[in-house]
Amino acid sequence: MILYNVTVSIDYDVNESWLKWMKETHIPNVLSTGLFIENKIAKIHAEEDGGISYSIQYLLKSWEDYHHYIDNFSAELQKEYQLKYANKSVAFRTVLEIIHVAIP
Repeated sequence: MILYNVTVSIDYDVNESWLKWMKETHIPNVLSTGLFIENKIAKIHAEEDGGISYSIQYLLKSWEDYHHYIDNFSAELQKEYQLKYANKSVAFRTVLEIIHVAIP
């Protein structure tokens, strides 16, 4: 499995509207591609000047699904995000290959 992680620092003044938009619009649009099997939003508890940080996590079954998303959907979805929050957030992406899961 592949974990596609987007770490975002969002300005305090738009945090509530951003979180609502992520939950109600952006994430449903990403999931509507049919490529993801799970999504989580986690608040990062760290000292931040000027913003609040989150980890937006998307789980995919395979590298093929990840590349299909990147090649066919990510640019348009990121463009929508940039139009709305470009001056109010900073984001970076990390792709992780899950090699082991232990469930107690």
